[in-house]
Amino acid sequence: MSLTLHAHPLASFCWKVLIGLYENDIAFENVLVDLGDPAGREAFLKLSPMGKMPALRDDARDETVIETTVILDYLDAHYLGHVRFTPSNPDFAWRMRFWDRFFDNYVQTPMQKIVADRLRPPEAKDGFGVDEAYGQLAQACDHLESVLADGRAWMCGDFGLADCAAFPALFYADKVQAFEGRWPLCLQYLERLKDRPSVQRVLTEAKPFFKFFPEG
Repeated sequence: MSLTLHAHPLASFCWKVLIGLYENDIAFENVLVDLGDPAGREAFLKLSPMGKMPALRDDARDETVIETTVILDYLDAHYLGHVRFTPSNPDFAWRMRFWDRFFDNYVQTPMQKIVADRLRPPEAKDGFGVDEAYGQLAQACDHLESVLADGRAWMCGDFGLADCAAFPALFYADKVQAFEGRWPLCLQYLERLKDRPSVQRVLTEAKPFFKFFPEG
């Protein structure tokens, strides 16, 4: 098999790429990365020097691709399916990329800061940083709520790159700062995403690992 994805079923950024692979029925081998295992960590760092998951290895083209947006760009270029993640029209493309960056930078980043703090010992907690992250996450959800008021189903017309980014970001954001009663349109968008078979498959694969998610 040409493609191998090195990932972890609980990692939100890995979901982004998995959704894309499943949307287009792209054949690949899914290799679980255990950064807690010294040998596994050493092997993964050879693929992804910064230790960030996921990493896509394409043996047929002798390429290793990291960073989720870049991986989906790579799939568009070399394994194009019925879903084109970034539209060919440049004006649609920059809008799609904006929303991809929005979910990664303004939803994922503060959400991950909150989750990471839950894993720290009491003496290492960062209360100021966590409060700041909650504020940033709320600001992002407020903006997304206002945009979704126009009735759009997906962020940029057809399902694409931004929606692949949106699901993992919103799924975990809802766990750290519940949408219900505050951001109903964000919640509805999240539920639409959950209805997609690709997303359901990702959730099924992740389910055995949810017990490791640190609840508040």
